[in-house]
Amino acid sequence: MIIYCVTITIDADIESEWVDWMKRIHVPDVVRTGCFSECRIYKVIDSNAADPSYVMQYHCRSLAEYHRYRDNFAPALQKEHSDRFGGRFRGARQLLEEVAQEIRAQKV
Repeated sequence: MIIYCVTITIDADIESEWVDWMKRIHVPDVVRTGCFSECRIYKVIDSNAADPSYVMQYHCRSLAEYHRYRDNFAPALQKEHSDRFGGRFRGARQLLEEVAQEIRAQKV
């Protein structure tokens, strides 16, 4: 499993608008490309920064599927995000590869 991890720090004054747009429009559009099986959105809670940060984890079956997204869909989708919120966010991307299935705590 590949996880495409996108971290966005958004200006606090547009946080609710951005979160709403991400949940209703952007993330569903990314998942609809067929390159990802799901996306989970997390808010970073251990930061002392003035502006909030969010992490989107897009789950992908293979590196080839991620590359298909990157080459065929990402430029237009990222442009749409930048056109709407340009200058009011900072972003970073990471690509993670799963090395172990879920590990659960065992009862003692």
